[in-house]
Amino acid sequence: MGKFDKIWNRSKDGTNHEERSFVRYVLISTAIFLLFICVIKRDNLFRWIEAGFNVRRQEKQMEFYEADIARLKDEVKSLTTDKDTLEKFAREKFLFSEPGEDVYVIE
Repeated sequence: MGKFDKIWNRSKDGTNHEERSFVRYVLISTAIFLLFICVIKRDNLFRWIEAGFNVRRQEKQMEFYEADIARLKDEVKSLTTDKDTLEKFAREKFLFSEPGEDVYVIE
């Protein structure tokens, strides 16, 4: 911090007062620019962080749906290839029965 203390102390400017005032100007301008970029601008740092969280949440959701799609594809494949599985599915989901059978629904 010793260098920064010397920059702000105007009594030590001496013959370098123009260089030191330029350094002060650059430091203040940089601070204002960073403040503008991080807080004031519409696409600020906080929105970037929020967007990052949103992307991660959506990626997890995509993984969940991809796993669900894979499970459903396996189920469709088993229903189209095996007659017994198709009959079981129809009886359980749609309460199908053969003629002469009684169907009891328990909720």
